[in-house]
Amino acid sequence: MLVSQILRTKGDLVFTATPNETVGAICALLYARRVGAMVVMDGDAVAGIVSERDVVRAVAEGGAEALTQPISKFMTREVQFAKPGETVDSLLTKMTDRRIRHLPVVEGARLLGIVSIGDLVKSKISEVEAEADGLKAYIATG
Repeated sequence: MLVSQILRTKGDLVFTATPNETVGAICALLYARRVGAMVVMDGDAVAGIVSERDVVRAVAEGGAEALTQPISKFMTREVQFAKPGETVDSLLTKMTDRRIRHLPVVEGARLLGIVSIGDLVKSKISEVEAEADGLKAYIATG
């Protein structure tokens, strides 16, 4: 299965933030939107990504004062991206190797969506279940 197929099912909604939003504001947004990461945009360009892990690191390093600091100070700047034509298997490998849970999907410089490791695992499970059902049907019809 391809990333583009996951986005067709999941949708292309991406929650974004700006680099000057505070860590505290980002925490509130992550909680309210029930997501684990947000893409940080500087105009139309991806400036970084901020995850729950980045927020925890910020507070561990800076204490409560970190909550008033801009997220640009703590966000991940070297963003790993997914392309619409990439396969679930290749992204699972990339995410496992780099120990990341979210990948913004881009085509050129355009942000198309975001996939999480949960989205990829769900897709993989559906694929395996469909294959198992097909094999069962084949065996049953002899």
